[in-house]
Amino acid sequence: MSTPLEGLDGDGVTMTDTAFLENISSIYKKMSHAAMRAGRNPEDIKLIAVTKTVSIERVKQAVDAGLRIFGESRVQEAQKKVMSNELRAMSESLSWHLIGHLQKNKAKAAVELFDLIHSVDSVELAEAINKYAEKLGKTQEILIQVKLSMETAKHGILKDNLISLLDGIKKMEHLEVKGLMTIPPYFDEPGMARPYFKETRRLRDEAEMNGFKLPELSMGMTNDFEVAIEEGATMVRIGTAIFGDRT
Repeated sequence: MSTPLEGLDGDGVTMTDTAFLENISSIYKKMSHAAMRAGRNPEDIKLIAVTKTVSIERVKQAVDAGLRIFGESRVQEAQKKVMSNELRAMSESLSWHLIGHLQKNKAKAAVELFDLIHSVDSVELAEAINKYAEKLGKTQEILIQVKLSMETAKHGILKDNLISLLDGIKKMEHLEVKGLMTIPPYFDEPGMARPYFKETRRLRDEAEMNGFKLPELSMGMTNDFEVAIEEGATMVRIGTAIFGDRT
């Protein structure tokens, strides 16, 4: 796992807020230590910088610091950033992920904007994404969002319906399911989220025994990403620990 400080010269550091760089460096260190505690290779875990409500200028700062994968919750807000000439000019290798709930009427825009959609939770949504991906001549990579809590505000497929959803998507030629995503309830004590991460990994393993290849587990945010990595996360979605509190 390369840290965002690698490749920055003295000018790069002076142009970028020191505390911001320290935030990112600290996250990478924690990710590495969590991976090593679990006997995993830190290189196998991706940091997704969540840029919801973050300005383009701040995203540019993150790119300068070495970050390349960004997560957005809303299609409309993401459009301004993904299509920004300023960000495109900085790097052709930026990857944009949709990590928030996706409505079917936003599927076309989502396919146009995002490299990976984390929040597919129904056959109907998958069909809409597949239709627009076909029109664009694209194979859209997706994750299946699994709902493991009883919180009404949370989205996702119930775990008992996961295999049937995967079976339905298997017939869609312009979709590629890369893995699972989950969002546990928020706990002040991060360890309390562990059972949700364990269950997501178990569901992935069970699906793979049924013939599905699901290498990615998107789970863990600012409060609990170390626990998620210990339980097998390959992607962690972190915003507050990078950019600070946002309204």
